Amino acid sequence: MTSSPDTGATARSEVTEPDPKRWLALAVIAATQLMVVLDASIVNIALPSAQADLGISDADRQWVVTAYTLAFGGLLLLGGRIADYVGRKRVLIIGLLGFAVASALGGIASNQELLFAARALQGGFAALLAPAALALITVTFTEPKERAKAFAVFGAIAGGGAAIGLVLGGVLTEFASWRWCLGVNVPIAIAVVLAAIPFVRESKAAGSTKYDVPGAVLVTVGLVALVYGFTQAAEPDVGWTAATTLGFLGASAVLLVAFVLWERRSAHPLLPLRIALDRNRGGSYIVFGLVGAALFAMFLFLTYYFQTVLGYSALRSGFAFLPFSGGIIVGAGVVSQLLPRVGPKPLMIGGLVAAILGMLWLTQIDLESTFVSHVLPAQILISVGMAGVFVPASSTALVGIDPRDAGVGSALLNTTQQIGGSLGTALLNTVYASAVTGYLAANLDPTNPADRIVQLESLLQGYQVSYFWGTGMLVAALVAAVVMINAKKDDIPAGDGGTAAVHAG
Repeated sequence: MTSSPDTGATARSEVTEPDPKRWLALAVIAATQLMVVLDASIVNIALPSAQADLGISDADRQWVVTAYTLAFGGLLLLGGRIADYVGRKRVLIIGLLGFAVASALGGIASNQELLFAARALQGGFAALLAPAALALITVTFTEPKERAKAFAVFGAIAGGGAAIGLVLGGVLTEFASWRWCLGVNVPIAIAVVLAAIPFVRESKAAGSTKYDVPGAVLVTVGLVALVYGFTQAAEPDVGWTAATTLGFLGASAVLLVAFVLWERRSAHPLLPLRIALDRNRGGSYIVFGLVGAALFAMFLFLTYYFQTVLGYSALRSGFAFLPFSGGIIVGAGVVSQLLPRVGPKPLMIGGLVAAILGMLWLTQIDLESTFVSHVLPAQILISVGMAGVFVPASSTALVGIDPRDAGVGSALLNTTQQIGGSLGTALLNTVYASAVTGYLAANLDPTNPADRIVQLESLLQGYQVSYFWGTGMLVAALVAAVVMINAKKDDIPAGDGGTAAVHAG
């Protein structure tokens, strides 16, 4: 769940008589959030079919995911400021219409370049939609109890939307086409726009309307260069030491350093560095980024494992992910009750240990593995573990924060998860491609290049190596939590400020 900068301040300054249409407005806002959350998981299920249809290579397929998440994460903080000062209702409607156009372009894409561009455009408009939607809840519901209920609905949509997307993606891919997994957004977005016009009240924030566009450009282009460098490393006959790979990685380093330097001197920084340099907040962002890296990649590889190794249909693959979504939702409910009693650090450590064990379980998959013996136990461990991370980290990310920074601090959680997911997907997909290529080179008989068993074993080798590296990312997150998080249960901020979506990729 995201928040826009200055949300807390604007909420206090805009307290008026309760909007008589506020519950209808909530339905519109919830539908917007559902579309944004649903879009990530619905495309995951469709990806194998899209890859085959458009001839996308294994090295490039991750762009279907990362083009969206990079644009979303890289532009999210800027989108929050634009929504606050241009008008949240206006930005919501612009975002919905733009999202619909981008989805239509993706749905009719005749080549991979247009599909990748459409996904990036979707991510850019999602970066407008998400903070506008959350800010509208904050200013529409001024009574604390009603606001709590509204946030509960919003959080449930964020947590359950991924599960809906998995099943819907399976249905559309199997009985229509993968293209409808994108095209379905068009009628939904238009319907939500028509409902938003009469039911959602406009609101704006007072103050400076200057935007840190250079900062947004530097960080987004820098991250794209980093992902492109990873992609180049996965290409046949290129690798990590090639000039193009090193060139993109070097350019990324220069751009990201320039972003930090620019943020230090900008009068209106996209990311005030004081927010991330606090021990608890910085630790929370690092944990979220590393967890996002492992989690997004896990979804990608499990999707291919279900459909290429186990032979599941797209629909069955969607249902196979439901235990994960269920574990997140149930686990989050339990963890939210435990948080005020035991504090954040024990829950985060326990959650990360459970997730590490689950990811290690996935490294053991082979040709004899079944869903029940290997995937289901791993899903339960990882999902419950993720709930133990997301809920407390959403609160420690706001420990000791100035009220004027609460909005951008909360939004930064989603930003780090999206960016972590982008980088993790790109990096682990490169690791996967290298492992598959290496296994085939060592084991495939040149006289029998179509050996089905060796082909499947090469895929499994790629999954195993990728899950091992994913485990390493979770271990790094565990170290960050142990070393950096020192907040106690009495330090956890009260109210809705610590509300963050449990977003399962």
